[in-house]
Amino acid sequence: MNYLGIEYQLKNLPELDGDFIPFGAWMDAYLKGATHPISIAVERNDGKITVRSTKIYNTPEMAAADYRFVERYVKFLLWSIGGFKVYLLGASEIAQHLQRDYVYFEDGAGENGERWFDVQFMQDVYENGFEIVDCDETSFPAENDASVSVGGHMDGCRIGFDAGGSDRKVSAVIDGECVYSEEVVWHPKTEPDPQYHFNEIVSAFRTAASKMPRVDAIGVSSAGVFIGNAPMVSALFIKVPREKEIRKQVKTIFDRAALEIGDVPIVVANDGDVTALVGAMSMGVKGVMGMAMGTSEAVGYVDRKGNVLGWFNELAFAPVDLNEKAMADEWSTDIGVGCKYFSQDAVIKLAPAAGIELDPTLTPAEKLLAVQALIEQGDPRAVKIYESIGCYLAHTINLYCHFYDICHLIVLGRVMSGRGGEIIMENCKKILRDEYPAIAESVNVMLPDERMRRVGQSVAAASLPEIR
Repeated sequence: MNYLGIEYQLKNLPELDGDFIPFGAWMDAYLKGATHPISIAVERNDGKITVRSTKIYNTPEMAAADYRFVERYVKFLLWSIGGFKVYLLGASEIAQHLQRDYVYFEDGAGENGERWFDVQFMQDVYENGFEIVDCDETSFPAENDASVSVGGHMDGCRIGFDAGGSDRKVSAVIDGECVYSEEVVWHPKTEPDPQYHFNEIVSAFRTAASKMPRVDAIGVSSAGVFIGNAPMVSALFIKVPREKEIRKQVKTIFDRAALEIGDVPIVVANDGDVTALVGAMSMGVKGVMGMAMGTSEAVGYVDRKGNVLGWFNELAFAPVDLNEKAMADEWSTDIGVGCKYFSQDAVIKLAPAAGIELDPTLTPAEKLLAVQALIEQGDPRAVKIYESIGCYLAHTINLYCHFYDICHLIVLGRVMSGRGGEIIMENCKKILRDEYPAIAESVNVMLPDERMRRVGQSVAAASLPEIR
């Protein structure tokens, strides 16, 4: 197989998506012939800078391959790490090309570049202008990065709160034992009034507090991107107006809710990171990635020190497929990104190729249920869908291992339920052994077991803060 002059060999491609070009496998082949060193740095909040060094060809005949590689590599760094400034050293022409792609005019005063969504998103999160910087050696920044130790603290009386999109779960935990837990339906995604969200959060905190003699700490697991405890972008507050004063209420919502309980430490973490923490706590291991295939793709990571990195881990928007005719994501407008390969969208996307016609009036969740009913009946067409997703997963684990040090990958979510999830796992592991034997030996790919279910998201959230 050949893409942009790079020959790469694969034994396995998804049966229902033969045009799939795994970014990781192509990158492996590309780097074998690249000799010109370049460095890329990504800056995010509090002056944190992550540096990566790689190579390109830097020849006229390989210019297209060079740009494709660096553009996708930078895109992956942005959505795995997060940042508002990207520095490039040793690739001036590529840096200048990226500068044209990463243009966004909020007021519509000019023509946006291809990566306008990325610019808009990062500016919303970091409240800084986005910039691509073409550097020389004197202006290239030094690394300034460190993981953050959170979680695993079980002493004292703790509240754990899991803020889901359709229900909220709170637990009261005393010295590691859950003494009370409840789930309450709420409607954060349709409610524009931030006071509604605040009242619901406080109500949950107070309920848990009433089950304990005191409250020593509060931990929160929530969808979204956080700077400290502030939700900078979160689907939970999607209907809340973006005016500055209202936005300030959202950014302080969890800290203010904690003060209603008392002067106790509170830590808020992305739900993907808390999922990875559940795995690390339940198995007593480190180097854990949690990956949920549901409405979209959600990912979290705990490093080999047992710490979270403070990264985005928004891999739903990170590239996995280089096929230039791949399906576009409706939100980010980019093609070949994770949400179309590791969510209910992947099942729906592959259904026509499998010969399954889904009722267009059904919701995406209902379409997934329809295919799941077929797989439970042993329908061979549905089997091909899940085998193809397993193939996607195997090749993408290779990609993720370029950016994360993974020892254990826990795969969960509604797409992984029932026989379909078993087929995904079986084919993924088979292809890992066939294509990437070293990864098959070093990465434990697994479904959540009973130990992880016992820990639970809200209980793991309760362990986030250290008691002062």
